[in-house]
Amino acid sequence: MTQNSQLANPVKARLEAGDVALGMPVRLGRSADIVRIARATGHDFIFIDVQHAIFNLETIANLCNVALALGIAPLVRVRGVNDPDVSMLLDNGATGIVFPDVNTAEEARRGVDLCKFPPIGKRSVGASFPQYDCKGVPLSQCVPEINAQTLVVVMIETLEGLLNAEAIAKVDGVDVLHVGSNDLLANMGKPGEFDDPEIVAAQDHVIRVARANGKYAGCGGNRDVERQVAAIKRGAKFVTTQSDIGFLMPAASAWTSGVRRGLSSS
Repeated sequence: MTQNSQLANPVKARLEAGDVALGMPVRLGRSADIVRIARATGHDFIFIDVQHAIFNLETIANLCNVALALGIAPLVRVRGVNDPDVSMLLDNGATGIVFPDVNTAEEARRGVDLCKFPPIGKRSVGASFPQYDCKGVPLSQCVPEINAQTLVVVMIETLEGLLNAEAIAKVDGVDVLHVGSNDLLANMGKPGEFDDPEIVAAQDHVIRVARANGKYAGCGGNRDVERQVAAIKRGAKFVTTQSDIGFLMPAASAWTSGVRRGLSSS
């Protein structure tokens, strides 16, 4: 690993140390303040959600570069393993890509090919990289360093993906198998039933196959502190806590409700 601290991916460092990495999904925030809030609230990464929210590419690059400067990892959830922007996002500051709805080992392999330089993948080599402050660094140095620090996260969100989880976990270059609890429950015909034994068993299965193949397990869409803690205790190491919208709405609602209760009681 490089001695340049700018290349140390905080998520990979946490995972390799056996600790849990916590991330904030970003769907609403467009300014650097959301990155500062994520860091100030103890998050290790931001999870810029391009699958479900509308971001322009320059905004994503700006958020990624602020995150790099502040020492938290900027990850981007793209639209799928065929998203044409993956290489460009990585060239402009993203230190990891989250691929939704990965159902087969072949799809996971496609994600790795987009994210990793040869000989691991097929990513094209750019002229300069924000991780090095755009300084000229020999390719013999930066290619293996960036390969080592770029995180590839594949999401298990269907029964097909769950069935193929072990084969997906065997794909070289994949770092994290991340259970998308919302979509997986919907695919099971049980939307919102987060305590159902079937989803818990699915999470545990992914944890087992990830461990057995030297990968890390993640858990997302499970917006409850106690359930998240339980998943972590069972072996999940990559956890998305709550979205920026999810954090904002309850606090804003509690505040206005408190004001109105106070007025009515007086």
